[in-house]
Amino acid sequence: MDELVELVAKKTGLSEEMAQTAVDTVIDYLKEKMPGPAAAQLDALLEGGDISDLLGGLGNLFGN
Repeated sequence: MDELVELVAKKTGLSEEMAQTAVDTVIDYLKEKMPGPAAAQLDALLEGGDISDLLGGLGNLFGN
């Protein structure tokens, strides 16, 4: 997630602390709106997992 925080800070000019707050806010919002299994996979992705794991899990939710 550090990479995302750095990207937000660079693109917006926010301090790293403010970028962290922004990223945390968006992630929390997404997890509230996503089905439980997808939210868990998002957590795994943010902890260094592979994006294909998240995409595969989302496909499973929609029967693909």
